[in-house]
Amino acid sequence: MTILITILIVIVSLIALLLILALFVKKGYIVQRNIIINKPKQEVFNYIKHIKNQDHFNKWTMTDPNMKKTYRGTDGSVGFVYGWNGNSKAGEGEQEIKGITEGEKLDLEVRFVRPFAAVAKTPFVTELVNGNQTKVTWTMISNMKYPMNIMLAFMNMDKLLGKDLETSLTMLKGILEKK
Repeated sequence: MTILITILIVIVSLIALLLILALFVKKGYIVQRNIIINKPKQEVFNYIKHIKNQDHFNKWTMTDPNMKKTYRGTDGSVGFVYGWNGNSKAGEGEQEIKGITEGEKLDLEVRFVRPFAAVAKTPFVTELVNGNQTKVTWTMISNMKYPMNIMLAFMNMDKLLGKDLETSLTMLKGILEKK
């Protein structure tokens, strides 16, 4: 009986310690990657502002070829919503165009349903490097509520998500430079 009580005290103590640590761990993260594409800025922007084009370069949308997709609104305009429901790797959620600064910035909001509920801002920004080169920056900004934010103490979100952003941007570059 004493061993059982000791084990219970250790478990409760560990949970309490994690909850206390979560009070001091950051609540959010920002991951950002960019790439130079050898195409004019407007041509690059016109491609990325259409969310359906992500089916060709976004690593995450390619994780389940049998994913069910839904669309609401007009692609390439504010209010367009791209929904997905896929396997355990792809999860379920939707992404919405929240704002467009024509030729400059595409503001997206991604709302995940599973594997866990979360909301992220994932803007694309295009910048002119020279007449025929465009820098594309893709950012992911999100917050985790207490006590789930304790995961940020043990996970390197920049490393975890950054590689996927890099892979996706490299595919985007390949697509656009072939055109």
